[in-house]
Amino acid sequence: MTSAIKTKNFNQISIGWNFLFMIVLIIAALIVVLPVVVITVVSFSSSTSIASRGYALIPSEWSLQGYRYLFRAGTQLWNSYIVSISYAVLGTASSMVVMSMYAYVIAQKNFVARRFFTWMLFFTMLFSGGLVPSYILNVRYLGIHNTFWIFILPGLANAWSIIILRTFLRTAVPDSLIESARIDGAGHFLIFVRIVLPLFKAGIATIALFGFVTRWNDWFLALLYNDRPTLIPLQTMLFRLQSDIDFIRNNAAIAGTPDGVAMLRTMPTDNLRMACTIMVIFPILFAYPFFQRYFVRGMLIGSIKE
Repeated sequence: MTSAIKTKNFNQISIGWNFLFMIVLIIAALIVVLPVVVITVVSFSSSTSIASRGYALIPSEWSLQGYRYLFRAGTQLWNSYIVSISYAVLGTASSMVVMSMYAYVIAQKNFVARRFFTWMLFFTMLFSGGLVPSYILNVRYLGIHNTFWIFILPGLANAWSIIILRTFLRTAVPDSLIESARIDGAGHFLIFVRIVLPLFKAGIATIALFGFVTRWNDWFLALLYNDRPTLIPLQTMLFRLQSDIDFIRNNAAIAGTPDGVAMLRTMPTDNLRMACTIMVIFPILFAYPFFQRYFVRGMLIGSIKE
């Protein structure tokens, strides 16, 4: 009885430590939230307020100048949104199908060639062809430049993600569960869909979230392979917009002309950068609640017993 009471008291957290942990968590939350608040406020601040007061939480003058300049892109902005969402969703979904199946195959202990296919993954992590061979392959041989396939095919498989999925599958799905399903006559595809995937959701959600964020923030792929305005993602469009503004501001020959001076007066600077940041980060915030439920469910995987 005495040992049980001591164990209970040992596992409990005192009010003082609980209050200390609460303060630490509040500080950590403020460190994460405050930059987002500052970015949002600056995006609605005027250029005069930013020049006089800097990045203030309460600007001297509110303005929609950055958003007005950004929305001058018209249909190109919404078209880039559609391309980015399609790129992130379809690219992540297709890559997860390929990588999860690959991870399932190399996780099978009775698969003879599993060491060879695992070594192939590890080899690509050590030695990569580089940018030039990839460009030649995608443009000359596959011919997928200036097409939507350039967003899908090059990123179908990631060696590090497949190895993580394989490790998670080995720990989350007992071998006895798969063996019992095979004894009952189920094939590998049926086992993968009906047994492995329901227990595999936490690992898939984790890798899918990383892949989704990576694809959403990708601007270089379209800059390298796409010249068609209808296939320009949001990140690439904003990068080109900011590059054009920086070029005009840094080019003395253009800025010295009357048209250049008039353009510089009406052209936003920091508030446009923050408006571009808001347009990029707020849509991705809605993806986290969707994946969060799978993270919570993954904590219960250890309850499966052999």
